[in-house]
Amino acid sequence: VAAHYLYSEGSRVWIPDPDEVWKSAEIIKDYKEGDKSLHLKLEDDTVIDLKTNQLPFLRNPDILVGENDLTALSYLHEPAVLHNLKVRFLESNHIYTYCGIVLVAINPYEQLPIYEQDVIYAYSGQNMGDMDPHIFAVAEEAYKQMARDEKNQSIIVSGESGAGKTVSAKYAMRFFASVGGSASETNIEEKVLASSPIMEAIGNAKTTRNDNSSRFGKYIQIGFDKRYHIIGANMRTYLLEKSRVVFQAEDERNYHIFYQLCASASLPEFKDLELSKYATLSTCWISEVFATWKPVLLKESHQMSIFKIIASILHLGNLEIHAERDGDSSSISKQDEHLNNFCSLLGVEHSQMEHWLCHRKLVTTAETYIKPMSLQQAVNARNALAKHIYAQLFNWIVEHINKALHTTVKQHSFIGVLDIYGFETFEVNSFEQFCINYANEKLQQQFNSHVFKLEQEEYMKEGIPWTLIDFYDNQPCIDLIEAKLGILDLLDEECKVPKGTDENWAQKLYDRHSSSQHFQKPRMSNTSFIVVHFADKVEYQCDGFLEKNRDTVYEEQINILKASKYQMVADLFHDEKDSVPVTPALKGASSKISVRSAKPSVKAANKEHKKTVGHQFRNSLHLLMETLNATTPHYVRCIKPNDEKLPFKFDPKRAVQQLRACGVLETIRISAAGYPSRWSYHDFFNRYRVLMKKREISKNDKKLVCKTLLENLIKDPDKFQFGRTKIFFRAGQVAYLEKLRADKFRAATIMIQKTVRGWLQRVKYRRMREAAITIQRYTRGHLIGFGVCWLYLLGKGNVRTDIYYLEFITFHIQGISTCSFCKQSCSYHCFLSLGCDLQNKEYKHLNEQLSTLTSAYATEVEKLKKELEQNRQNQGDDNRLVNLQEEIKSLRLELGKAHSERKIIEDTHDKERDLLRKRVSDLEDENILLKQEKEELNNRILCQSEGKKKGLWLHNTWNKLGIKEFFLKLERSRYQNLVKEYSRLEQRYDNLRDEMTIIKTPGHRRNPSNQSSLESDSNYPSISTSEIGDTEDAIQQVEDVGLDKAAMDMTLFLKLQKRVRELEQERKKLQTQLEKKEKETSAWERGWHAAREGQSPPIGWAEQAQLCRQELESENKKLKNELNELRKAVVDRATQNNSSGDFQEGYSLLLNQLKSANEELEVRKEEVLILRTQIIKAAQQKETDWGYLNEDGELGLAYQGLKQVARLLEAQLQDQRREHEEEVETLKSQMEALREEMEKQQQAFFQTLQLSPEAQVEFGIQQEITRLTNENLDLKEMQEKLEKNEKKLKKQLKIYMKKVQDFEGNSGLELTRQVTVQRKEKDFQGMLEYHKEDEPLLIRNLITDLKPQTVSATVPCLPAYILYMCIRHADYINDDLKVHSLLTSTINGIKKVLKKHNDDFQMTSFWLANTSRLLHCLKQYSGDTGFMTQNTTKQNEHCLKNFDLTEYRQVLSDLSIQIYQQLFKIAEGMLQPMIVSAMLENESIQSLCGVKPMGYRKRSSSMVDGDNTYSLDAVIRQMNTFHSIMCDQGLDPEIIQQVCKQLFYMINAVTLNNLLLRKDVCSWSTGMQLRYNISQLEEWLRGKNLQQSGAAQIMEPLIQAAQLLQLKKKTSEDAEAICSLCTSLTTQQIVKILNLYTPINEFEERVTVAFIRNIQAHLQERNDSPQLLLDYKYMFPVVFPFNPSSITMDSIHIPASLNLEFVNQV
Repeated sequence: VAAHYLYSEGSRVWIPDPDEVWKSAEIIKDYKEGDKSLHLKLEDDTVIDLKTNQLPFLRNPDILVGENDLTALSYLHEPAVLHNLKVRFLESNHIYTYCGIVLVAINPYEQLPIYEQDVIYAYSGQNMGDMDPHIFAVAEEAYKQMARDEKNQSIIVSGESGAGKTVSAKYAMRFFASVGGSASETNIEEKVLASSPIMEAIGNAKTTRNDNSSRFGKYIQIGFDKRYHIIGANMRTYLLEKSRVVFQAEDERNYHIFYQLCASASLPEFKDLELSKYATLSTCWISEVFATWKPVLLKESHQMSIFKIIASILHLGNLEIHAERDGDSSSISKQDEHLNNFCSLLGVEHSQMEHWLCHRKLVTTAETYIKPMSLQQAVNARNALAKHIYAQLFNWIVEHINKALHTTVKQHSFIGVLDIYGFETFEVNSFEQFCINYANEKLQQQFNSHVFKLEQEEYMKEGIPWTLIDFYDNQPCIDLIEAKLGILDLLDEECKVPKGTDENWAQKLYDRHSSSQHFQKPRMSNTSFIVVHFADKVEYQCDGFLEKNRDTVYEEQINILKASKYQMVADLFHDEKDSVPVTPALKGASSKISVRSAKPSVKAANKEHKKTVGHQFRNSLHLLMETLNATTPHYVRCIKPNDEKLPFKFDPKRAVQQLRACGVLETIRISAAGYPSRWSYHDFFNRYRVLMKKREISKNDKKLVCKTLLENLIKDPDKFQFGRTKIFFRAGQVAYLEKLRADKFRAATIMIQKTVRGWLQRVKYRRMREAAITIQRYTRGHLIGFGVCWLYLLGKGNVRTDIYYLEFITFHIQGISTCSFCKQSCSYHCFLSLGCDLQNKEYKHLNEQLSTLTSAYATEVEKLKKELEQNRQNQGDDNRLVNLQEEIKSLRLELGKAHSERKIIEDTHDKERDLLRKRVSDLEDENILLKQEKEELNNRILCQSEGKKKGLWLHNTWNKLGIKEFFLKLERSRYQNLVKEYSRLEQRYDNLRDEMTIIKTPGHRRNPSNQSSLESDSNYPSISTSEIGDTEDAIQQVEDVGLDKAAMDMTLFLKLQKRVRELEQERKKLQTQLEKKEKETSAWERGWHAAREGQSPPIGWAEQAQLCRQELESENKKLKNELNELRKAVVDRATQNNSSGDFQEGYSLLLNQLKSANEELEVRKEEVLILRTQIIKAAQQKETDWGYLNEDGELGLAYQGLKQVARLLEAQLQDQRREHEEEVETLKSQMEALREEMEKQQQAFFQTLQLSPEAQVEFGIQQEITRLTNENLDLKEMQEKLEKNEKKLKKQLKIYMKKVQDFEGNSGLELTRQVTVQRKEKDFQGMLEYHKEDEPLLIRNLITDLKPQTVSATVPCLPAYILYMCIRHADYINDDLKVHSLLTSTINGIKKVLKKHNDDFQMTSFWLANTSRLLHCLKQYSGDTGFMTQNTTKQNEHCLKNFDLTEYRQVLSDLSIQIYQQLFKIAEGMLQPMIVSAMLENESIQSLCGVKPMGYRKRSSSMVDGDNTYSLDAVIRQMNTFHSIMCDQGLDPEIIQQVCKQLFYMINAVTLNNLLLRKDVCSWSTGMQLRYNISQLEEWLRGKNLQQSGAAQIMEPLIQAAQLLQLKKKTSEDAEAICSLCTSLTTQQIVKILNLYTPINEFEERVTVAFIRNIQAHLQERNDSPQLLLDYKYMFPVVFPFNPSSITMDSIHIPASLNLEFVNQV
């Protein structure tokens, strides 16, 4: 499009501004080619001239401002992005915005109600473009792509400190925890969430930019199984800011954990930490962190160890180091309390730590020097040690969190969440900022390549010609940092130089990289350098780079910590090389054993501590990039809107700086370089069909129509491309099309206005003309009439007057002027005036009389009317007064009753509360006593249970792991214990040898000191007291006589040397044993592997296996003996402690039975072994001597017989074994029950022993009372059963006696009575008889296998009637067992059918109708008068006579509720996918909605040409289906109404929730569509006669939301109208809709911020719920009102299709 067309008068542009970055202006004069300036007017009406060296950026149309996706903007540039974010953030309070594949999140510095659980459910399962931008939408997209594509995903959250990275990552993990909750009971998602507070405590700190700033990067992998449930997680951390431990800038703080610990220093458990002086540093209690330890399985001992280590760092920081006089050495006072606390908390030797904090060791090829450190060196070493301790503790906690989150289940896929620091630049930038910006360079490169790759894939998929897009490649900058001889390489090289300095390193950088375009040297400094990053230039100060990169920690200090007496402290500092890994003994591989020479050699430098920080960070970053490149990334860029942390304040300078740094603008630039605007053919057709001609719209091919239109409108073919499903536009083309569309609408509007105005003017003119003609006509007629009357009155009966009258008419007709005629008659005036005056007087007098009479009459009428109304009111008031008095009396009575009931309830409540409190206190006391007794009992029986536990452990281990795993586990545990002991001994040995070297060579010590560096440590369990006795004596002598004298004592030296040799021999011996064990294990494994694979095992393996088996058998026998001894001991114990002889006898009997069973089992086993041996020998003889022994053939027959006997014996043995196992199981269960009873009695006995004699007596009485009470209850139950049986037998006896009497007394009438009985049996009495064995067949034919279509032509709910008739017959014959069995089978059968057809609406509705009908029948025929009011006489005869089935009625009622819930769940699953599309997206009123540009994120309903969308007709058809099915099945009308009400509530909730979460549907046209759709649903309710269901009232919130979208939103009166109208919407919902309101056309107006504030002021008095969304899963309580049937049982016909021939009618 030509520039002169775009830059025309009225167009708006963006111009640079120093304060606002970009400022809007309007062109007031058309621009022409060659003009040197643009004439602009700013928003404050200032007129300026802008030079046109480069035309300014064009501003997007207002219709596009505030879009959810920045790529939907037609003009893609920096001011457009900044303005869109500002409008969304400040005016609509939207903190999330899409920018292509990136989610931009602006920190609101305020808690928003958009992260609740209902919001998570709302976003779950939705496509990314269907809802407003949200972190949950990104998480859902990652989760969905993981499940769909089966590829790992990553969410990369970046931004500078204070931008909200950690919170965004936390919410993403909360979404995964809610949507992908763990399938097992491990609750791994709770552990994932619980790890966040721990990591924040130890890794977050207060900075000037953020009160809770993460000072490390982390990548959390959340693992999922094949069903996409969370099964575990893993965390990786990057570049902890260790320097913060020892130094904090002004207005910044250390890590939170220090302040939390200091605030809790006064707690009893922290007294030993000696932190009382720090108690005022913080108000945050450590208990907040305590609550999160448990989910991640940190033991209490570990917790206290962690706190001790943290406290020791505080004491170390307060350690005072003094300089000596020479200035080259330093010292620490022995009385320094902080050093004492540090050593005691870490369990290290005081003297050694005191010495090595001020000295260092220099190791050369032949000699070792001890060199003192100056004050500054000692302080640096102390700080380095503190940083190292904290870093090791940090890593240890991360490792244990990972162990807690680890799972043994195989991981199918994972989603990683990367929370990493963004690009940083400060006034002073050091090593930390350099590493952070280096990481961001790598991430930006990955981001650029991914965006570029997506663009390329999109073009290739759509068939668009691919042209290379030039995008920023920061590989040269990355090479500058990490390539060979790059900045990091030169830094590591300088760190290796003995006297390397920061200045030398800076000079090397200048010499090497001065020619690089990404490296610059500052003009005024020789100790800094500038790197041109992708975001900005950053100047780094070289001071401290080498020290921070070395991270030097002296090895002597680490060795002291390794020898700590606390295991956890020692474990913190053991390197990977110290903990020898377990070598798998497969394929004969054996572990390599390092051999130490007898001569003390020079110890190699610790490589782990020599590895530089930069090198470690580079390796971890490469590993991270490999992980990210193997996943599908999703990007979240967090923006900090202001530095003051003020809510909803937007600083454009800070925002644009971060947008440039985080890559958002680069994404825009890449998109703008190609075809950023993309429209599907369907959406383009709907939006721009107003530009098409009528003959073009009539074509069926929309693609062809769109192509024709674009070719006519845009002449340059390079400005657009046609893809397979989309149209691609260059930047600015959509704005041009929007302008054409607006012009078309404006022209059409002008045409409509012109036509309407002309029509209105014509109508007005016609009305005026007709009115004028009418006035003229009546006026002329009046004048004629007046003249005639005048002449007539003047000259009545006068000939002259008649002549004058005729002349008047003649002249009037001829058009002669009346005035000329009057002039001729002026001579008559004087004559007539006298007569006129007389007549006027008379007329006036008559008028006065008439008016007087009229007024009197009116007054009388008014008076009568008032009297009549007063009489009526008095009469009505009397009646009303009487009614009111009666109502007041009744209300007073009810009030009195209510007060009395309330008082009774309050008294009852107080009594119950007091009883409950007393009971709770008693139970708590009793619980405390039980816990104490339990601990005492556990201590007493611990020794007795060791043997049993050992046997059970071996048994379980053999069963679970098998032989191979068991041996491996056993050997590994032994081996690891040996390795740990060996490493401790070796460390102790190294320390002692180093000290001996120092003592032996005193001449090399530059600064002799009287401080001992040796201190005994006898805390090693592997060395016995006798072995270390000499060593202790020697060390004690050293301490007594001093180092100098001890060094000259040869005897002492020989003793120490001897002890060293002994330790070396012991170490070799242990290594030899270890190697031997490994060889045996490897040989065993090879043999086992070969035997399992079916190969021949190695030679000697069978003997070894046999020997191993014998050893295990002997061990098993030992364990059995121990178990028997344990049993005897238990028996003896029970005999002593239990006074009940019966219990002892029973227990002994069980033990004897078990023992005899075991003996029998052993005998059978021996018999089987003997038989198998004989069979094997026979088989061997068959091969050798068969021919010799089988001369007569009898031996073969004998062998065959023997085989049959063996088989028979084996079968018998298996049967006996099976019976024996069952018997053993029975005995075990009995024994367990008896054991539990015995334990209870033992506990009672021990409780009795601990009580006083009086209490013992009281306790015994209580026990006896309890026993007697239980026995009485049992006897009472037996009595009730006997009474029931007695009553039943009495009834049967009476019936039989009556029959016998009738038979004996009336024998003569026997035939007649028989005939009568036969005649009555022919009449159906409404009962059905079946045999008990036919009950399963009845349930199968009537319930399980019955289809609703089978009984569709019969009486509704026929199965329910048949079941009741069967129940009635069972009641008639007084068979309670049959009734119970039939009802139970019926209920179970219905449940089985519903479980099988859990997604079939028809089947569920069928059984809901039948279950409720059966329930009604049981009520109607129960004999209860309350249910029999509507029964006929015949129906009363069908009532139950003998049984009360009230309990079964309750069961059936519960079952009906369950069926109702399942019915609605099925309906919900079918209807819910249709709701949003039908209610909000589908055009019920054609051409009302226009589709707006959607950008990169398209709505799912717009992806295709409307094929998968649902219309309102589809919803109504589905509702018709539901209604017809329920009516056909005979479901009660009340239940149908409740179902419809629940469905309408779901429609209301789902639609309103989507409306509240979608900006694109909050428009005037959507409100019109909603009102039309709701009216259609209300019409459906009226058509189905469901007005009384309350479904229409349920839709009231949605109706008010639709009205809110259509109401005027300008003035204060409009605000009052909205507040008075929207009573069913909460304040949050009203404000949310107003914030989301979006004009679809330029002619609509946006809602101003002032209007929204006015609405909030009007609504502030409301006490609304803070919840934004409706709970669409909420279900109203269902009620099944009693609905009796008018059908009698004897009128029901049973069709043959039910196959109930075995059922007889009675």
